[in-house]
Amino acid sequence: MSVTKERKQELIKQFGAGSNDSGKAEVQVAILTERINDLISHFSKHQKDHASRRGLMQMVGKRRRLLDYMKRKDIGRYRAIIKELNIRK
Repeated sequence: MSVTKERKQELIKQFGAGSNDSGKAEVQVAILTERINDLISHFSKHQKDHASRRGLMQMVGKRRRLLDYMKRKDIGRYRAIIKELNIRK
């Protein structure tokens, strides 16, 4: 259900500056997006799992704040990550 170590490393290599650069905003957004997509599929079977739904809302809020930060700092990076991850905005 959660993001595997291998998948997380792929995302870090794809969006980070190096293989250990997990702090970059793009990497954090990509990992959060992966976790959000996993949880969305979880809710198709478990509609009444409100504790996980709360966690999902927290993750969506954190991703939104990171994207707003990127939008303020560098609009080009923001548009690239939105397009690459296919995030609706």
